This record gives sequence, C-alpha cells and structure tokens, in this order.
Amino acid sequence: MECHNTGANLERCNCTYEPCDKKGRCCECSAYHWKMKQLPACLFPPEVEKTYDRSLRRFISIYKDKV
Repeated sequence: MECHNTGANLERCNCTYEPCDKKGRCCECSAYHWKMKQLPACLFPPEVEKTYDRSLRRFISIYKDKV
C-alpha cells in the first residue's frame, strides 16, 4: 500500500535508526513496533529515542509523573 503522506511524515519523524525502511510510513512503523511490544520513536523525547529503548516500560517510566 502506498502512503500519500510520506513527505509530511518524514518532516516530523524523529527516528535516528538510519537503516529503517519504515520512515515516513507511520502505519507500518506503528504495526512493526507494536508487534514487538514497543512504541514508535515519535512518542519518545529525542534523548530517549536515541537509546533505542522503545519499550512500553520505558514509555511509562517517562510519562507516569507528568499526568
């Protein structure tokens, strides 16, 4: 399936994993990470995204005191 928003998505994508073939294709990225019990890079602050720890546990630990 072709994504018509790839260009706009790439402008917002903060994924630093260079060989990623899903950049700009958010539905594929989200499905891929969710299958591995992870969340996509766009849901993490830049300093955490760079660690590549995209686990649900890490996400919760970041935001649990902010709500």
